[in-house]
Amino acid sequence: MASPKFQGWLGKTPESINGKMEWGEFEPKKWTEDDVDIEVSHCGICGSDLHMLKSGWGPTPYPCVVGHEIVGRAVRVGENVKHLKVGDRVGVGAQARSCKKSTCVDCSNGLEPYCANETVNTYGSIYPNGEGKSFGGYADYNRTNGNFVFKIPDGLDSAVAAPMLCGGVTVYSPLKQYGCGPGKTIGIVGVGGLGHFGVLFAKALGADRVVGISRKADKREDALKLGADEYIATGEEKDWETKHARSLDLIICTVSSEKMPLEGYLRLLKAKGTFIQVGAPDGGNLPPVSAFTLIFGGLKIGGSAIGSPSEINEMLQLAADNKIKAWVQERPLKEANQAIIDMDKGKARYRYVLVNENYGHH
Repeated sequence: MASPKFQGWLGKTPESINGKMEWGEFEPKKWTEDDVDIEVSHCGICGSDLHMLKSGWGPTPYPCVVGHEIVGRAVRVGENVKHLKVGDRVGVGAQARSCKKSTCVDCSNGLEPYCANETVNTYGSIYPNGEGKSFGGYADYNRTNGNFVFKIPDGLDSAVAAPMLCGGVTVYSPLKQYGCGPGKTIGIVGVGGLGHFGVLFAKALGADRVVGISRKADKREDALKLGADEYIATGEEKDWETKHARSLDLIICTVSSEKMPLEGYLRLLKAKGTFIQVGAPDGGNLPPVSAFTLIFGGLKIGGSAIGSPSEINEMLQLAADNKIKAWVQERPLKEANQAIIDMDKGKARYRYVLVNENYGHH
């Protein structure tokens, strides 16, 4: 089969964050029989896209097509890809490839996002061996290794599924990993694009209580509608650290700011509690933490990246079975520049999803 024409919104300089992406052609990675070509119908806008467009996490290899919450239709499936066929509704998250070697301690244990040998992101990565560069989903087509292309379960709307492929699994993975379920009380810091998924999945996994935590009270009503049992407005509630001390087993922090009140968050944990950081600030800096806070509380601080292929499949099925509805706002792909500007201003409630008006008309 001939390769489709790959076109998308190209970020060419850090100025592209200001609504200056340009539509144009790009050359995907070289085709192999391990790959899948996808006609893109939907692509979520993730905070990572903004960081990458402006080179916030280091120099971006421009030109770059961002977008790693991709849903569409498989139009070409490599001979070595056995779990998919042409015509399947499929999705791609933030990872495009890992080494997948049986000798890899990460890949062989279902920890592909942490593969130290070869981790290729869905956009902005250079493939080894001269295979080219990875380009994301603000585009008509995407090409990704079949191990990281997932069949979307029936009953899960494409616009709802798309932002789960990065945003959703970024919180689902640590919730599962650190024991969210019956008998546990969970705190979600930041009720936004990531955090709203945290509330939804913590409830779906059976947590006894879920507490939304944000700076202002303006998201209280939304958090409760999402299923939170309680809400803490840290910037407006006096003595919140004392009032809610030792009340949570696990905190997932989606905030990406080095000015957040981290010591206060840690005081909310019960003895032997766990704090997991998933928000990734520009520069990577977090506020200082006293060793005594950790020692005398028996606390653990950790981090979590995206989710593995097995976790993504598990999450998608849980969402389909429980009819979990992400809060999404659909935007036309042709208006991607304005959507990026609005996302950067914090207007999304809570995920923008670009809908490709060209889908089915190529």
